Amino acid sequence: MIRVLIVDDHALFRDGLKRIFSETDDIQVVAEAIDGKDFIKKTKEFEWDVALLDINMPDITGLDILKRISSIKPNACILVLSMYPEEEYAIRAIRSGASGYLTKDSPTDQLISIIRRLSKGGKYVNPELAEKLLFNPVQDPGKLTHMTFSDREYLVFKLIVAGESLTSIANKLALSVKTVSTYRSRILEKMNMKNNAQLVKYAIQHKLVE
Repeated sequence: MIRVLIVDDHALFRDGLKRIFSETDDIQVVAEAIDGKDFIKKTKEFEWDVALLDINMPDITGLDILKRISSIKPNACILVLSMYPEEEYAIRAIRSGASGYLTKDSPTDQLISIIRRLSKGGKYVNPELAEKLLFNPVQDPGKLTHMTFSDREYLVFKLIVAGESLTSIANKLALSVKTVSTYRSRILEKMNMKNNAQLVKYAIQHKLVE
């Protein structure tokens, strides 16, 4: 039996996954976590084979938790299951320790197949992403400036271009407003820009906003 831990702050999504797995003979949900801190807690309390992790959570981001969980559970098998397109976060997730990356709109049978593969020690990336990881391990900063951001800077950047205020971003990422403001300043400096409007324009040009 494959023991699964679901880490997502949306109860309806967790319930949907549980219904899907209840129809399989070899996948069982042993625990649920609503945020990063809860994920750490449940990892200490339960034995699991594969964790399904969302990136966008209310406290510790999925990218940050990937780096922390390895100290608690070495060789942890984590499938990032996110609403964000692969071209935005997949490479960052894999390099942070994820065993695979899948978007939430993927077919159910694909999700089940990937969980089974990961439980046996396998990995999952789509062919296009695998090619990028193999042949282009370091992005050319001159081509895509946003790819030079740290994981935290990129999350702040995404929230800024989505129209979030500094206070809102601080609350979502559990940071102080001053810290978020510092991240914003770093982002503007790296982009050689002066204001949020320029960031939004860049994001639209590179299809980084929905």
